[in-house]
Amino acid sequence: MSGNSFGQLFKITTFGESHGNSLGVVIDGLPANLTFNLDDLKKELKRRAPGQHKVHTSRAEDDHPEVLSGIFENKTLGTPVTIIVRNTNQKSQDYEPLKSQYRPGHADQTTLMKYGIRDYRGGGRASGRETVARVIAGYFAGLVLPQLSAYAYISQVGPFKLANLPKDHKVDRGEINIPDASLTQQVISFLESCKEKGESAGGIVCLSIVGCPIGLGEPVFDKLKADLGKAMLSIPACAGFSVGKGFDFGHLLGSQVSGDPSAFGGIEGGISNGSEIFLQLAFKATSTIGEKALNGRHDPCVLPRVVAVVEAMAKIVIVDHFLRQAAYASFLPSNTSQ
Repeated sequence: MSGNSFGQLFKITTFGESHGNSLGVVIDGLPANLTFNLDDLKKELKRRAPGQHKVHTSRAEDDHPEVLSGIFENKTLGTPVTIIVRNTNQKSQDYEPLKSQYRPGHADQTTLMKYGIRDYRGGGRASGRETVARVIAGYFAGLVLPQLSAYAYISQVGPFKLANLPKDHKVDRGEINIPDASLTQQVISFLESCKEKGESAGGIVCLSIVGCPIGLGEPVFDKLKADLGKAMLSIPACAGFSVGKGFDFGHLLGSQVSGDPSAFGGIEGGISNGSEIFLQLAFKATSTIGEKALNGRHDPCVLPRVVAVVEAMAKIVIVDHFLRQAAYASFLPSNTSQ
């Protein structure tokens, strides 16, 4: 099975299964002499970790990161960084009924059809648990561009929608990553009800990125928006992606669009223009419902925990393009203006 690597100069390869010994990531292309802080990495992982809220899956994992290579005396060496997180709270027996059953919308059937074998315990590589490796990589990407700020939040779960989107990155996202206290409580009650019934729900995540350098993106096929789209759509359950006005462009006139600098979401012609980058991502309801959900440990909605993953993937893409731009600039004649 190929397709486990992402990026060109900042390249990550994730590995491991949901119910295997451990999961992890190899990060290649990370510059040397960046300061590593284990506690800061743990804080990022805790934002994604299961079992911290009543609307999460009850699976409880410490997600303690173990450094295997690439770091010495809390500094990156410039060599590949390898970090693993061990699985400690699997209940593989919960998945025995799924050995011969397939969840619509999940990778159960298609994996078996493609490879002739699958790890049905927790979904194997198709499990959302794989995303722990992405959050680790996102932490290291943040070391390369510390001025970069990625702020993701939930704008909708099922029928519940934010009335107003936050204006800055300092708005408190509350206990399940919704920047509105009243809506948060409504959504919690809704998801508790879903969990009790074996139901699930989808929704929308918004992402605002500030501090992105100007000029990132490589047309024609490596446009910044194209790589951001691939990164986000690679996240389990992500089924829709838009930049700026997104699908609203379908009914807006040119005169309406041209007069709104924010319409393009900080990317023009596939290249960052230095403005805020704004994305919206649609996530489908989780595939495990009914008796399968009631008899196992599953999230009734992925959105509360996926916010950290969305931010991590954005940082990975932007830092990869930043390093590519820096490499390009290094070949320019010294008298060439940028």
